Amino acid sequence: MARTAVVAGTATAVSNRVSRRQAGRWAQQADADAYRQQQYDQQYQQPAYAPPPPAPAPAASGGSDELIEALRGLGQLRDQGVLTDAEFEAQKAKLLAG
Repeated sequence: MARTAVVAGTATAVSNRVSRRQAGRWAQQADADAYRQQQYDQQYQQPAYAPPPPAPAPAASGGSDELIEALRGLGQLRDQGVLTDAEFEAQKAKLLAG
């Protein structure tokens, strides 16, 4: 009976040790997989880029026809989506200020 107890105790100890080692290996594998996924995500992430700067408005040299053409050009850039409304207003104010 003592022999059976020793064999059973040894088997339990070995089984527990194997289970702990296997759990440790799985944890290491999960950490390695998470690290590889993070590296992949960083490598293939879409680059963020700024939209191109707005095209400079033609300078008005004081002639009303040139000023009107410059304002029309700004309006076209705004309509095309190159300029935001705020950028359009700022450029228009510069042109009108001289």
